[in-house]
Amino acid sequence: MWINPERAKSTACGEATGIRIYYYKALKGHHHFKINKKNMSQSLSKIYVHIIFSVKNREPLIQDTIKEELFNYLGGICKNLECYPIQVGGYRDHVHILCILSKKVPLVKLLEDIKSSSSKWIKTKGEMFSNFYWQSGYGAFSVNPTEIEVVKNYIINQEEHHRTKSFQDEYRAFIKKYDVQYNEEYVWD
Repeated sequence: MWINPERAKSTACGEATGIRIYYYKALKGHHHFKINKKNMSQSLSKIYVHIIFSVKNREPLIQDTIKEELFNYLGGICKNLECYPIQVGGYRDHVHILCILSKKVPLVKLLEDIKSSSSKWIKTKGEMFSNFYWQSGYGAFSVNPTEIEVVKNYIINQEEHHRTKSFQDEYRAFIKKYDVQYNEEYVWD
């Protein structure tokens, strides 16, 4: 497709959208541009993220009677946002989500939707959940693709793991491992 220079100005951002624009100077001083749509670029990503957050004040409200349904619900929210869940689990006062972050959804939007939707949902599950809230903050840590099975097994074995370690100690260990600067006063709510 050939276009004149005036029209080319309106397509100047073509390179950013994956359209390649070629400039040609034709005979008699006329300028022409050629658009090649066959070489459109592609945006690729595969970012594994391990998300951790707790029930507000770390109350042990994730009971055995609700946990599997809750974990499935959390995974469903991720899936609906194209953040495909690999493993969801946790213990009485917190959850872990291992998923692939969608290239269309910012991490903060994912967490906002997960917490908001699941908090509303769990409140419909009985009187004991009427004051259920998630903590305001969260931890999100990148995962090397070669470590996916390690993280997946870690999440599966949460109950066994927390026989000897509290959520706070577990969370501090992640913060230390990833060398994240934090203020102890504001981590817990």
